Amino acid sequence: MQKSAFIAIVGRPNVGKSSILNAMIGQKVAIVSNKPQTTRTRIMGVLTEGDDQLVFIDTPGMHKPKTSLGKYMVRSVNESVSGVDACLLVTEADREPTQTELMLIEKFKSLDLPAILAINKIDTLKNKEVLMAQILKYSKLYDFAAIVPVSAHDGDGINELKEALKEFAMEGGHFFEEDALTDQSERNLAAEMIREKILRLTDREIPHGTAVVVEKMRTRDDGSDIMDVDATIYCEKDSHKGIIIGKGGSMLKKISSQARQDMENFFDCRVNLQTWVKVKEDWRNREGLLKSFGFDKSDFD
Repeated sequence: MQKSAFIAIVGRPNVGKSSILNAMIGQKVAIVSNKPQTTRTRIMGVLTEGDDQLVFIDTPGMHKPKTSLGKYMVRSVNESVSGVDACLLVTEADREPTQTELMLIEKFKSLDLPAILAINKIDTLKNKEVLMAQILKYSKLYDFAAIVPVSAHDGDGINELKEALKEFAMEGGHFFEEDALTDQSERNLAAEMIREKILRLTDREIPHGTAVVVEKMRTRDDGSDIMDVDATIYCEKDSHKGIIIGKGGSMLKKISSQARQDMENFFDCRVNLQTWVKVKEDWRNREGLLKSFGFDKSDFD
């Protein structure tokens, strides 16, 4: 009998939610960087193993919003938690419970929502005894169905986490085809691959002030197996544009080259990627631009 469960992955920024999602699915469907608030939208990842199908919703990290984009991100977390079968709360090893985590736990309580706690980054621990103390502390905060120490970096505990999450699956069929990995469009995946490289290669305020829109994505019909991708990188200031382009275009070439490699690996074809950089001042607070970049205007009301 086929069984399914919808599971929201929640937590504060930069604890490894997207890394855990990618590790469980075995394929990169969510971008990853060491910058907080990397994930901006609800990303759906699908894992089908035998009769069990787990549909994961990777949410933005909970934070105090400062822009219209930030408000959208926080609202998407609240909406995700309200419409799933269970939650996966991710925290870091050797860390005290934060206000964000306490707030999410209160949300679980109010909704009587089953949840599993994943303590990530156990590979960074030198003293494993602190892990037991952390497990005890969190177990007093909420009746978690399971508390699973994991390392998204080296894969430790990931199989155990998947098995624990499968306990939430209920009979009723699958919602996606067996080979589905995500609900994201190919254009959105390509745009996110470019944004990930910006996050990884640039510093200071540049990463969070950028958005990427794929204008064209088409496989040539000449039998060459080449996909043409045209993308525009939007930033907020002329000075940011200069940094993204770099001296003699060096930074933009590096961003584009690394993103192209990711695209070729994921789409299994050769990619001709062309990128441009444009300035849209204060776009994170301009609702019209946010909507044109793919965010739902109703989420900013």
